[in-house]
Amino acid sequence: MPASSRYKALARLSNNELEKIFRASKGPTPESLAGWEWRGYNTPWFCSVIGIRQFIKGFFRNERGGIEGYNIPPKQTGLDGEWVQKPSPEAPKRFGFYVVGPVRADSVDNLYPDALLLDYGASPRNASWRVERLLRDYVVQPDEKNQDIMLGKAYLALGRRVPTSFFVIERLRKTNWKP
Repeated sequence: MPASSRYKALARLSNNELEKIFRASKGPTPESLAGWEWRGYNTPWFCSVIGIRQFIKGFFRNERGGIEGYNIPPKQTGLDGEWVQKPSPEAPKRFGFYVVGPVRADSVDNLYPDALLLDYGASPRNASWRVERLLRDYVVQPDEKNQDIMLGKAYLALGRRVPTSFFVIERLRKTNWKP
């Protein structure tokens, strides 16, 4: 199924427009993400140059009942293309794991209190030396009636939090994968 027109429209907005939408939106419930893989699109042009414009995020319920997630690299086919897992759909590479939860007011990662936090540094599934441990993603639902599209904002945890990009994700397919 191709990406929706709303998804594509969000992916083409300026950072200023995305920031306004982001600040006016609230995070989804973690449970609404679990059991799904989502097509993702990083909005900055430079992501095309370094081959990370498209991505896939997956969410699963862990053995303790919490929600976690992972990333899969897809072929880079553009916003109008398909999200085909690499190295193959039969054996996708899952990496960049994160723990999903509400933003806590007493945390250093409390920039958007109404968002949901994807904390790569909190996941024991990432080796201590992996660069993705520095990532913190905030996710909101820009349209309260549409649970199939989310807007995200990525930060690097380098002591202080450094914004890197906006991204858009859209529900792609069901999954029952767990580590």
